[in-house]
Amino acid sequence: MGFVLCPSLQVSGNPRTLLARGFRARVNTSLLGLRFEVVPSKFKEKLDKASFATPYGYAMETAKQKALEVANRMHQKDLRAPDVVIGADTIVTVGGLILEKPVDKQDAYRMLSRLSGREHSVFTGVAIVHCSSKDHQLHTRVSEFYEETKVKFSELSEELLWEYVHSGEPMDKAGGYGIQALGGMLVESVHGDFLNVVGFPLNHFCKQLVKLYYPPRPEDLRRRVKHDSIPAADTFEDLSDVEGGGPEPAQRDAGSRDEKAEAGEAGQAAAQAECHRTQETLPLFPTRLLELIEGFMLSKALFTACKLKVFDLLKDEAPQKAMDIASKVDASAYGTERLLDICAAMGLLEKTEQGYSNTETANVYLASDGEYSLHGFIMHNNDLTWNLFTYLEFAIQEGTNQHHRALGKKVEDLFQDAYYQSPETRLRFMRAMHSMMKLTACQVATAFNLSHFSSACDVGGCTGALARELAREYPRMQVTVFDLPDIIELAAHFQPPRPQAVQIHFAAGDFFRDPLPSAELYVLCRILHDWPDDKVHKLLSRVAESCKPGESPSSDSLFLLRRSILGSSVTRRPGAVAHACHPSALGG
Repeated sequence: MGFVLCPSLQVSGNPRTLLARGFRARVNTSLLGLRFEVVPSKFKEKLDKASFATPYGYAMETAKQKALEVANRMHQKDLRAPDVVIGADTIVTVGGLILEKPVDKQDAYRMLSRLSGREHSVFTGVAIVHCSSKDHQLHTRVSEFYEETKVKFSELSEELLWEYVHSGEPMDKAGGYGIQALGGMLVESVHGDFLNVVGFPLNHFCKQLVKLYYPPRPEDLRRRVKHDSIPAADTFEDLSDVEGGGPEPAQRDAGSRDEKAEAGEAGQAAAQAECHRTQETLPLFPTRLLELIEGFMLSKALFTACKLKVFDLLKDEAPQKAMDIASKVDASAYGTERLLDICAAMGLLEKTEQGYSNTETANVYLASDGEYSLHGFIMHNNDLTWNLFTYLEFAIQEGTNQHHRALGKKVEDLFQDAYYQSPETRLRFMRAMHSMMKLTACQVATAFNLSHFSSACDVGGCTGALARELAREYPRMQVTVFDLPDIIELAAHFQPPRPQAVQIHFAAGDFFRDPLPSAELYVLCRILHDWPDDKVHKLLSRVAESCKPGESPSSDSLFLLRRSILGSSVTRRPGAVAHACHPSALGG
């Protein structure tokens, strides 16, 4: 400890050091003999936790922003820069959730209940901001690190929890407890730096100061070579002199000597660069890229949970244990618990000591019987689209759809051979279309003022979800749903329990062969992307021919429609642009 502290004391003797931190950090750093000013940071701790790949990344960024806010404010106030500003932020994580300071007593109780009888992690992110001023401009260089400590709570009774909450101590502490005070009685064990849990990792901080102010000299690196884990072939010294390997041979190749010298110098330079490396010299952590790389795993976990109807089991029910859920879905307890934990990490389930329960999102969108359930759409993606995207490479190379590979047979007619090949696959496809249309029908029906139309035809209208929304929005409008006979026959399964609006009619036919029902307005929603250009041209031509004189859409309207599909909107939602290279769309 003396080796770490002594350089730290020498470093901190003169500079003006600001501490962007509260009382606990002040107590810890006072042990160093630091001369510092405590300046509370005004940084609003509202960073999006979901945008960080790791909890400690969030803590380090918060610490950095605290320190930079203080540095900028002090520079503006005094017209001179502080020498060093130290920022720190401590968080508690359990079950994939980040627990910060509770907002009220009920929140504190919920936090402590989560921690009861469990091990959790305490992360402190620390930022050391070195400041300088030139031409009245503040310049900063930031070094960051974090420390993790594992803490386990005892099983806590309700009485003990509320007694501690009412003491008022949890209210200003991450995770709702202070280990250095009354909260210490809740703790069963600590693995790691105790002071990190108090609020500041003193040992790691001192080591960081040594690295920053006393980096090893090249000769120190060469001297340490025997004790480091550097392979013998790349050493900086001739070990024969040290290890008693005998005198140097009389004849020695000069070229070999020069090559070794150059290699040694290159090795020293690399070692020095490694020693001087700081967070700022590293490239930005590729959080978004990693999410894209591994995102398919989360999608498949969601698909699997829906297929097992986990969210149906938990809808409007008390929390259930993983073992009970496993028995109900006929799966292993171990595998089920892992799946449930992933769903909890994605924010789809709540995990407490009592078990797992649905979040509001899961109740509304993932339980199969909800009015706005996406269960059908998810099953369509799991059972068909997932397999199609497995062959995306072939689709890109060949420019053709890949249903023949996904289904293992030749596909002559996309819908008859792929989507409608059996009553089961037909219903699966209809559920997918119904769930997505229920979600978007109101936006489609109200995107334009259609009140001057007295009749409309929803071409390929499937279950009639959009037709019902049009009828609701425009009571004077008569709406016809036009689709294949097999679809019209099954559409009755999707009608709401309330009486059907007298404005809505269903008509069976093939929109490529049969006459389209007469109407003033024709709507094609989620239709055109399924077909190649020649089929799209044929369909739009038939629609144009069916329009009454003077009411056919202008070329400008069609252009705007294409822009809305392939234009700026795709830059806002990556899922939309993925449809441009959908293996079912390429080549038709």
